[in-house]
Amino acid sequence: MESIIENRKMEAYVEHKTKEMHVCFLCGGIFYKKPGKVIGNRWICIDCLKSLKEALDGLDQWEAELAIEKEFNERYERALKGAHD
Repeated sequence: MESIIENRKMEAYVEHKTKEMHVCFLCGGIFYKKPGKVIGNRWICIDCLKSLKEALDGLDQWEAELAIEKEFNERYERALKGAHD
């Protein structure tokens, strides 16, 4: 009998907390105690937000590497055209 009462208490608690629960749109994790943020109309958990921040912090370096690669490819193409002419 006591376990039935505890089970119903747990169900009532979960039903009450369901309104506070959110689903992270990146990882699909469900959270309500762990902090999260709304981006547009979607929720993101703190773990995914940290990962996203780390990726964005390295964006300048990534863009610089892409620019160097693009310049190298252009020079290589010009060198090949010059060799064939």
